[in-house]
Amino acid sequence: MILTVASLALVVLPGTRSTSVLHTERSSLGDLEVGGELEGVPPGATRYISYEDLLGLPQESAEVTDDTNFKGKTEIEGVALTTLARLLGRVPDDALIVAICYDQYRTNYPRAYLAEHHPILVLRINGQVREHWPPSEHGGSMGPYLISHPYFKPAFKVLSHEDEPQIPYGVTRLEVRRESAVFGAIRPHGDWPANSSIEQGFVIAGQDCFRCHNMGAEGGTMAGRSWVKLGTVARDDSKRFKQVIYDPKSVSPKATMPAHTGYDEVTLDALTAYFKTFAPDPRNP
Repeated sequence: MILTVASLALVVLPGTRSTSVLHTERSSLGDLEVGGELEGVPPGATRYISYEDLLGLPQESAEVTDDTNFKGKTEIEGVALTTLARLLGRVPDDALIVAICYDQYRTNYPRAYLAEHHPILVLRINGQVREHWPPSEHGGSMGPYLISHPYFKPAFKVLSHEDEPQIPYGVTRLEVRRESAVFGAIRPHGDWPANSSIEQGFVIAGQDCFRCHNMGAEGGTMAGRSWVKLGTVARDDSKRFKQVIYDPKSVSPKATMPAHTGYDEVTLDALTAYFKTFAPDPRNP
C-alpha cells in the first residue's frame, strides 16, 4: 500500500472548515450533491460541489489491491471522507457520512469506520479523470463518484458476519448526519444485552441490510422492501426469510440480492429475531 497526501489549491489547517466550494445551483450533472448538517447551510438544504472544485481540495492517493470494483492493482486519488466532513459539516461527536448512489443504494460511514478504514471519495483512477474510468462490474459507469480504501482489514466480527468494505460506485450525494439519528431508526425497542441475538442482529443488519432496505426515510430503497416488510416475513415465515438471506436465487431466480452463504444458522437466527421486532402488531396493523 502506498498512501500520499498532495497539497493542492486549498490548504486546510486542522480544525478549520471551508464552505467556499458549496454552490446553491448545480453547474453540471456531474456535481456532487451534499446535504445534512452543513456549516452555514439551512437544515434540509442541498448544496453542490463541482468535480473541478473537488480536485482542488487536499488529495490523497493510494495503491489499491483489494477493491473488487477494480481489476488488479489500481492507483486511486481523491478526497478522504474525513476531510470532507471537517470542511463541510458541523461534525457532531457522533458524526456519520451517508453516501447515496443513483440507484438509491446507501452506504453509512460511522465515525469508527472512518477512523479504522479511511475511505476516500475517488476522483482519479490510474491518473485518469472520470471520463476515462473503466466500466463497473455490470458494464455501466462507476461515476460520477465512488468510494474506496487504501487497504481494508476487517475491524470486527459478529457471529459469522465480518466487517465488510463499504465501496459503492455511482455515488451522487453525500450527507453529514448524526449516527444516533440514522441508526436510531433501526434500533430495536427495549434494552437488549450486547451479546443477545437481537442486538447482534441489529449490528449485522445495520452494516449490511441497511444499504438496500429502509426504515422510513433512513436506509436505502434500492430493494423496494422496507424494514417493516422484512419484519413481517421474519415473523410469518422465518424459514423463507432465512433462505432469502442465505441464497436469494433459490427462492426467486431473478433475485439480485447477493447471497450470504457464509452465514451460519446462529447468524440467520439472530437476524430473524432482530427483524421480528419490527413486525407490526397483528392486533393493530
